[in-house]
Amino acid sequence: MSFRTSGPHPPLILDDIRGAQKMLSGVARTTGMEGSRHLSSLVGAPVHFKCENLQRTGSFKLRGAYVRISGLSPVERAAGVVAASAGNHAQGVALASSLLGVRSTVFMPVGAPLPKVAATREYGAEVRLQGQVVDETLAAAQEYAEETGAVFIHPFDHPDIIAGQGTVGLEILEQCPEVRTVVVGIGGGGLAAGIAVAVKALRPDVKVVGVQAAGAAAFPPSLSAGHPVALDAVQTMADGIKVGRPGDLTFPLVQELVDEVRTVTEDELSSALLLCLERAKMVVEPAGASPVAALLSDPKGFRGPVVAVLSGGNVDPLLMQRVLTHGMVAAGRYLSLRLRLTDRPGALAALLATLSLADANVLDISHVRTDPRLGLTEAEVELHLETKGPEHCDEVASALRSAGYLIRV
Repeated sequence: MSFRTSGPHPPLILDDIRGAQKMLSGVARTTGMEGSRHLSSLVGAPVHFKCENLQRTGSFKLRGAYVRISGLSPVERAAGVVAASAGNHAQGVALASSLLGVRSTVFMPVGAPLPKVAATREYGAEVRLQGQVVDETLAAAQEYAEETGAVFIHPFDHPDIIAGQGTVGLEILEQCPEVRTVVVGIGGGGLAAGIAVAVKALRPDVKVVGVQAAGAAAFPPSLSAGHPVALDAVQTMADGIKVGRPGDLTFPLVQELVDEVRTVTEDELSSALLLCLERAKMVVEPAGASPVAALLSDPKGFRGPVVAVLSGGNVDPLLMQRVLTHGMVAAGRYLSLRLRLTDRPGALAALLATLSLADANVLDISHVRTDPRLGLTEAEVELHLETKGPEHCDEVASALRSAGYLIRV
């Protein structure tokens, strides 16, 4: 069975993906499949994680990069390769090139997270920091390719890249033959297209659902228009799927083979990342958590068994800290409030005792006694509390009111 791709490239067929799987033997890991009891209970059917966050370089990108570079001629290999990426593709190209003995140059944005820059260098690439946004970095890499003759390795829009990513789909069918729905994040569409080609060729009854961040959802308007449409702006914490336009090759494959494309909010991404860490003990980047976010937002909207592809785990520690805090807030695990009390000895201790009885953990407290808005005998306290969830937030607020405190916020 073959599926159409636009442009001069031949149609992508299942044999291409099987060939890529053989090529990747001993190079890419056959990543594990882990069950999620919590999501299974919400969905009402088994939910499994396909753990590409545990792949070499921390994401699925090694698969496509290795297949693409393996297919270069001796002359092309001698010229070296060049890529542009803020992280995952950079590391995949760097390691694949090193394994194949090909010189690689990777352009990364000036503000790229330092751990990702360091990892790309350690995998053997020459890293050049250029451009404030990925589009500027991409232009710099393409200019370098034209000047030097180096082969530009596109992050998603090439048949070899798509075939390499499609090996994830073959593994899913081998590891979970009873699967009924595969949920996968979509940026430019390489991973989703590859998985869909593999899955639909062997199991056309299996539903493939793509997930995009709401702030970078180029596929819904493109699918409506019938051709790739570029967004005016993209804004999301999920940099792995922060792509403003579908690929010319990936779009028709997604259009033909992906059954549905959903969007998720930043709050839903944060909550999903927190769930992966707390319940599954998985370090997953926001893009990798997008399928989990879709399941959490509409758990009854998926036919099980479900496989959610955790596409990557390369998350900057500083972003992780912010996202986890955001996820805690979104999950109702933080409570911020302000109240006034009588400015007398022991008043603050009494307030803290009330909070202790309510089993609320005080993260931060600000006690203001001198403010023109306060009465002569008043003090204002601002509290940031850790709670057990939305119901506990209500219980804490009720306990404070019962103790006579007037909550301002």
